[in-house]
Amino acid sequence: MTALRPTITLFLVLSTAFSLSAQDRSYGRSVVSSQYGIVATSQVSASQAGARILEQGGSAIDAAIAANAVLNVTEPTSNGMGGDLFAIYWEAKTGKIYGLNASGWAPKALTIEHLHEKAITAMPQYGVDSITVPGVVDGWTKLHDRWGKLPWRDLFQPAISYAEHGFPVAEIIHAWWDGDHDGLLTNAESRRVFLPGDKVPETGEIFRNPDVAHALTLVADQGEAVFYKGEIAKAILKTSADLGGTMTADDLESYSAEWVEPISTKYRDWTVYELPPNVDGIAALEMLNIMEQFKPDPAGPHSSGELHTRIEAMKLAYADVKAYDGDPRFSKIPVDQLLSKDFAARRASLIDPTKANCTVAPSALGTSDTTYFTVVDREGNILSLIQSNYNNFGSNVTVLGMGLRLTGPRRPFLAGSRVS
Repeated sequence: MTALRPTITLFLVLSTAFSLSAQDRSYGRSVVSSQYGIVATSQVSASQAGARILEQGGSAIDAAIAANAVLNVTEPTSNGMGGDLFAIYWEAKTGKIYGLNASGWAPKALTIEHLHEKAITAMPQYGVDSITVPGVVDGWTKLHDRWGKLPWRDLFQPAISYAEHGFPVAEIIHAWWDGDHDGLLTNAESRRVFLPGDKVPETGEIFRNPDVAHALTLVADQGEAVFYKGEIAKAILKTSADLGGTMTADDLESYSAEWVEPISTKYRDWTVYELPPNVDGIAALEMLNIMEQFKPDPAGPHSSGELHTRIEAMKLAYADVKAYDGDPRFSKIPVDQLLSKDFAARRASLIDPTKANCTVAPSALGTSDTTYFTVVDREGNILSLIQSNYNNFGSNVTVLGMGLRLTGPRRPFLAGSRVS
């Protein structure tokens, strides 16, 4: 049985002339830029770590791995080595776009029959039966093997330092952490690691995670083998077994991230790229195709009319993703139809500019937690990357002795196969 994979979204935008104009900065992305390149992440500490790697002669890939490792420590609510990774890379010297899908598959023994034996009739969102094989470390490795310049071990030192010595918890991270307080209490290891004194760390409080420092050090010193076959793999398997899970050594050892051909659409003067299914970035492309059917609101991009069009387009696109997206190894995904301009025109005709459509799959878009960042190096190479636990703290299951969470499912079904 081949394992099934969940879904997520990612994009890279290139203009036809590759020129950028001033963009709205109200979302507050932490950008560090210099003559060596640009790193834009959700945490200043991660952006700085990546920028230092660029200063040392590192590539966009090197900087991204360093920044991502720091985010693993400082944003445990959104990402970690127990999650998945999705990347689009633009190589400046060739102008070629590359896609990497490092989403993990479900354990082979996680069958509908197994869930039925536990009286589970819908895909679990938390707990041991929501866990998929982590893809991050293999994704880092494949990217570094192809475009890395600096030694692998050097990329993890900033993250190890933050994990060992601690970091002040950011306000928004505290809020997300607090939102999953009760979930963390459901797993003894999560409670021990992430709720010191059974409390969520306060804003500005120094939080340390020596266990994840140990895990990062193992990966830095021994490479991906320690994660999929060595000490970390053994800890993952013990964690799963102790909780009645189905993960096996073969599930971990056989995992490999996949190079894929990005899909794209033209939106006015821009070409927008996404990864193909099982990734659900096709929704973003469909949204743009739908929005292109309307003239921009003369009142501006933040006007009520413009926002109404965007929101309605999102409803329609996510309804289609919920209905049609999945693992292409098990399902036939109508990518060409979903990306066609004729299809977008038909969907756009359903948008009433005077009122909201309240009947379009109201639960199509669930809650998720993901970190996104971008790196540009001195040669003009661009990496667009998502790294994700999916839900807050993923499955809420923390690997014994390693301080890292295992990811939960991307969607409430196994890549197109609903549990019934």
